Amino acid sequence: MQSIRHLPQLDGELGWFETAPNRDRVLGAPLKSSQRFDVVIIGAGFTGLAVAHRLAELEPGVTIAVVDALKVGQGTSGRNAGFIIDLPHNLDAGAPDVAYNQALYRLNCFAIERLRHMRDQFAIDCLWHDAGKYMTAHETANLGGLTAFTAILDACGFAYESLAGEALARRLGTAYYQQAVYTPGNVLMNPSALVRGVAAGLSGKATLFEDSPVVAVESSPRGHRIRTVGGELHAERLVHATNSFAEEFGVVRQRLAPVFTYGSLTDPLTEAQYESCFSGVQPWGLTSAHPAGTTVRLTPDRRILIRNTLDFNPSLGSHASQRAEAWRQHRRSFEARFPSLASVAFRHTWGGMLCMTRNHESVFRRVDARTYVVSGCNGVGVAKGSYLGYYLADLMAGHDSETLQFIRQHNQAAWIPPDPLRALAARWRLRRESAQAGGDI
Repeated sequence: MQSIRHLPQLDGELGWFETAPNRDRVLGAPLKSSQRFDVVIIGAGFTGLAVAHRLAELEPGVTIAVVDALKVGQGTSGRNAGFIIDLPHNLDAGAPDVAYNQALYRLNCFAIERLRHMRDQFAIDCLWHDAGKYMTAHETANLGGLTAFTAILDACGFAYESLAGEALARRLGTAYYQQAVYTPGNVLMNPSALVRGVAAGLSGKATLFEDSPVVAVESSPRGHRIRTVGGELHAERLVHATNSFAEEFGVVRQRLAPVFTYGSLTDPLTEAQYESCFSGVQPWGLTSAHPAGTTVRLTPDRRILIRNTLDFNPSLGSHASQRAEAWRQHRRSFEARFPSLASVAFRHTWGGMLCMTRNHESVFRRVDARTYVVSGCNGVGVAKGSYLGYYLADLMAGHDSETLQFIRQHNQAAWIPPDPLRALAARWRLRRESAQAGGDI
């Protein structure tokens, strides 16, 4: 029996969850009994829900349970910056591999359109906005990141627009950035509201158990016994869609690096505050040309998001002191970009995990005839988790395709040394990256 040492926690005030229009909708109840299903999926994020939706399509008679330690939208899927990125996002990938990058682009676009269909089908109110995305640089030393990005875009034939100076300031409402590259295919949304809507769409197809932390799993040739706080599930097939927690279950070993980052979200700006910076400005989202730089969003409901600060937390949770330090950095970052809004407070500050791998490839595999795992989405989990979950269901159902073969070939996460070497290397790398980012944080 595999006992679970570290359980998910809330890690602060979850801004997207707290502001989601469907926050109070009842999706599932805690598990308080012993029940049997054909398939149990641990993890009700974008990946686990994608598995459930697709498997219900392929095997309509199968009984499916999805179980999560928290409420849907409180985990990693509801704590990100709310980007569904269409383009390859690995800035340190070296020379462009055109065929590979175009294949990733097709997969990301597939995920976006599938989520778009669910948004329409299930009438999900999630601030969905086909806004595109800006990649920006403040520091001259980081302009090379934009050059590397445009080299990929040019080689692959992807559309983009280069901006600088006054033209860029007019688009963003801030003159903080020297240059930017705008790409049109990215979607912005409230990720907690979206994932909760996707979960609600499983009604009648699967049973959802929320607030049900899995504390142990016992597997045998006869099937799986999944123990939660208050109950247990029995299943023939088991899917691990827990991202950074996959190593807790023993189905992944020495492949994952849990990197914490932090977000802060304001209340909606008043009319006067909005007009002082953003008169005539459309809502936008930007990421940094440096991997450790700050992500910023101006949302359709006139909030501002700041996300930055990196910690390596092998306990899979953050500390109040880390969130307090992140809040202080968020204030510095916010006021540097929007000095006229220095009086605007943050309403919510929280932490969340980026489940990273050394070679930027995910874990996607059949552990044995009855066990499957997906983890390590490397910071692009809304799109990547959605398509990996979809094709994992194909794998489970025996539906082969060229796309599935591509996914299996290119999601072989590289080995990472055990602690303390892992922790030492990760913390050294994060300190170095943060120092190099400079004013782009």
